[in-house]
Amino acid sequence: MDPVIIVGAGPVGLTLALALARQEVPTVVLDEGPGKEEPRPARTAVLRPDTAALLERLTGTALDHHGVRWTGWRSMRRRQVVSEIAFAPDEPAPVHIAQHVISGLLRAAAADQPLVEIAADSRLDSIEQEPSGVTAHTRGPNGTYWRGSYLAGCDGTRSTVRKLQDIRFPGRTAVERHAVAALRTELPWTDQALLHRMPPWRSSGPFAGEVTARPLPDGAWRLDWLLPPGKDLVTPELLVARVRETLAGWTDGATPAYDLLDTGVHTVHHRLARRWRDGRVFLAGDAAHLLGALGTQGLDEGLRDADNLAWKLASAWHHGPHEALLDSYQAERRAVVAARLRATDQALPGLRGGGGLRHIVPGTARGHDALLTDGHLGRGALGAPGAYTASPLAPRHLQGEIPVDTPRGAPVTDVQVTAEDGSFVRLRDRLGRGTLLVLLIAPGTGVWDRKHWVSAGVMPRLAAAVTALPHPAELLVAESYPGAPAHSVLLVRPDGHLVTALTGVRPADLYAAAEATVGGAVEEGVGVEAGVR
Repeated sequence: MDPVIIVGAGPVGLTLALALARQEVPTVVLDEGPGKEEPRPARTAVLRPDTAALLERLTGTALDHHGVRWTGWRSMRRRQVVSEIAFAPDEPAPVHIAQHVISGLLRAAAADQPLVEIAADSRLDSIEQEPSGVTAHTRGPNGTYWRGSYLAGCDGTRSTVRKLQDIRFPGRTAVERHAVAALRTELPWTDQALLHRMPPWRSSGPFAGEVTARPLPDGAWRLDWLLPPGKDLVTPELLVARVRETLAGWTDGATPAYDLLDTGVHTVHHRLARRWRDGRVFLAGDAAHLLGALGTQGLDEGLRDADNLAWKLASAWHHGPHEALLDSYQAERRAVVAARLRATDQALPGLRGGGGLRHIVPGTARGHDALLTDGHLGRGALGAPGAYTASPLAPRHLQGEIPVDTPRGAPVTDVQVTAEDGSFVRLRDRLGRGTLLVLLIAPGTGVWDRKHWVSAGVMPRLAAAVTALPHPAELLVAESYPGAPAHSVLLVRPDGHLVTALTGVRPADLYAAAEATVGGAVEEGVGVEAGVR
């Protein structure tokens, strides 16, 4: 079976390669560049708990060692603190990290993974599809033909893959613009992010009334000033003046000493590809969508694309192509990103319009701050991980289904579980292996040796039901899960989204749910035709 070809060696492409390798699928990553990324301290990403956990699984590295996990969030308006949120030490919190550091960690992990081949200086110039595979041609010093089973375009905003497949990319240009500075200085707070709207000091130059400060390692910070609509030039002199003015305003006096590390202008576009799949060719990350206004993070969604696509491609690679499963990638991911863009577009006029509802609806200003907080912290309609509630893979007519605190199709809560070998692990640690997860809620199992309960009660019947499922599955046990009664059974997808929760052990319902999750029954003989080993 030919490897999966991945075009683009940024964070999304490398994440997809490592996620496929974790499921024993070989990949070739076509890297247009020389094989490394230039450090840019002002080019950073805020990772939510689910995407941070994904990168930690794939790289085997705790991101806290390379970025800053926020201890809290503060929202200010003029001189008043509107809201302040403190994260407990064991509470999931956003991680702020430089993008070149993310790429470096992923490249290092890929270099140690024999199933991942990175071809540097390989620029794609043609794609040809056949019923049994895809051929890509690259030019440059290492120009050649590459044969693959599938191809994933993770090649960014100006995606060559998207253009070669003649896929439209409509949307809006310059939805927001920000002047950005990375600097090292001492502020009155540490490891806490700040959103300051309408600061009381007098602004100079083409700047609007909003600035965000987000901590980085070694005493560094990234500061973002919202720019008004238009194309006003932000000169180095104007930006330095704004840095000094902002730092002085926050420290109630003279400008503190600072070391300017990097600057730039970040322009946010909103675009959504019409199609994310064309036969054996897929789009992911910035090649498929652009978003990022109001504090949301495009890289987060790109990493979720890779996580969603990886287990479906792995299933097709190992067991033969199943069109319903492969089609669900576009159906699920495009719907989630489209909903995020709609929510942001609906909020933008009131938040950025200079008037709008704030003059006629009491308390609207505080509501605006709450919306922006949701975007920055990855919560609510603007920022929370999407739920695949209308997924074509969702099971139907399960008589034993019960509600829990996690809606069907949403990411599961990361609880401690007991694995089949008796070890205690986090639920998220078992994701991304290509297997379904069956989670039994059994209070008391955490204090008893596994040998005393593994052959008692409902366990033997549930173990037999798991063995009989139409897709490989792993049985896990948890003391509790939010909203789940004792002896309920949860079925979880390989990417961590809840399929269903059942009351007790119901083998027929469990089988039906698992079969729906992998796209229904695989057509007879399709795996042989595709050359599956």
